[in-house]
Amino acid sequence: MSNDAFVKELVDALGDVVVTDANRLASYREDRAMFCDAGTPCAVVLARETAHVSDAVRLASAHGVPIVAQGARSGLSGAANAIEGGLVVALERMDRVLEIDEDERLVVTQPGVFNADLSRAVADRGLFYPPDPSSWEFCTIGGNLATNSGGLCCVKYGVTTDYVLALEVVLASGEVLRTGRRTVKGVAGYDLTRLFVGSEGTLGIITEATLRLRPAAHRPRTLAATFDSVHDAAQGISAITRSTVIPNLLELMDATSVRAVDRLLRLGFEERVGALVLAQSDAAGVAGEEEIAQIAAHLRDAGAYDVVLAEDEAEAALLLTARRQVLTAFEAMGTTMVDDVCVPRHRIVDLVVGVEEIAVKHDVVIGVVGHAGDGNFHPSVIFDGDDPDQAARAHAAFDDIMLLGLTLGGTITGEHGVGVLKRELLAREIGPVGMSVHRAIKDALDPRGLLNPGKVL
Repeated sequence: MSNDAFVKELVDALGDVVVTDANRLASYREDRAMFCDAGTPCAVVLARETAHVSDAVRLASAHGVPIVAQGARSGLSGAANAIEGGLVVALERMDRVLEIDEDERLVVTQPGVFNADLSRAVADRGLFYPPDPSSWEFCTIGGNLATNSGGLCCVKYGVTTDYVLALEVVLASGEVLRTGRRTVKGVAGYDLTRLFVGSEGTLGIITEATLRLRPAAHRPRTLAATFDSVHDAAQGISAITRSTVIPNLLELMDATSVRAVDRLLRLGFEERVGALVLAQSDAAGVAGEEEIAQIAAHLRDAGAYDVVLAEDEAEAALLLTARRQVLTAFEAMGTTMVDDVCVPRHRIVDLVVGVEEIAVKHDVVIGVVGHAGDGNFHPSVIFDGDDPDQAARAHAAFDDIMLLGLTLGGTITGEHGVGVLKRELLAREIGPVGMSVHRAIKDALDPRGLLNPGKVL
């Protein structure tokens, strides 16, 4: 059958949740990644409930129409890019927190809820959801699940998958699968829940999640340390990660990042700043005071010329805003390609040095920022997207950064996912046997290859 017949059947079945207007369809073509192919879908389903997703997938499967699930389209790997003539299932209107269970410390949520909104909702009950990507104000829980996002606090508290108890997933057939359980422990059968987390919509579409919560953390103590050199800052971070201290946040911004944010937010950083390290301790009482003092000592020993403890919550929030706004600040400077390599923490210095060499080699601007506490960095190549020569050099630099990460014993993606952007390098990282297993799983769950085709594998 033609796509016209499919769209008619879809509209007949689902009514006004189906979008077919050409202008609106164009707005669902792509996420925030650069250099990734994207098509215009034949229709978008603005799902409000699981039944909408299930019915849409079932009809698309019957017609052989490829299906791409989307959230806020804040991703940086092209994983949410539409397929030409395919169907987009948009989950942005499935935006309700369904249940907060204080006794069991869990929350049941739809996928379209913004991370920050979920975090605030559970905080009102004295609970804490740790995964907090820098884009937490405009990224959705569904997208976090699809890419297994981390965030600023993962150095101490882990990443998204560490908090997923159960999922509701629409399979390629349109059937609805429920995985996991609400209990703290449970090992009956294969761990299907973790299989779907990080699968980027290639195995199924997540329509509900039951997430583990923690008791509210103590008010953290926040410090900022400034260095003349990003190399010294990296040495300080390595010293902290080798120690017994476990900060709940440990972030690095190089000079390019600091100046970009300073132009955006007018924070008054000195011109001499070569790097900024932000750190927090949320340990209680005296333990927290001792921990932040140890962190400060490690940074001073590495060459920090100024270490300042935030005086109050407002000052601490301003410092974290500076970190969260880095990518926005880069975008104000030009077109950006945001990398996402993660290396062993003892290789952080080698990564920073290597990225500087890559910037010189390709004559491009690269800002380095990242979750230094777990070795996950986001070197961002900034260039003039209208200049073909600059674009080519930027793309080459981006690829070299990923190869550098692999050479240092790391990975091509710590939290943004593979999507379209990093497909070619996945095989190099996981090897032929790994690729074979991936394809076998994909074939078992999506035998016709209709779920997010061309992504990951």
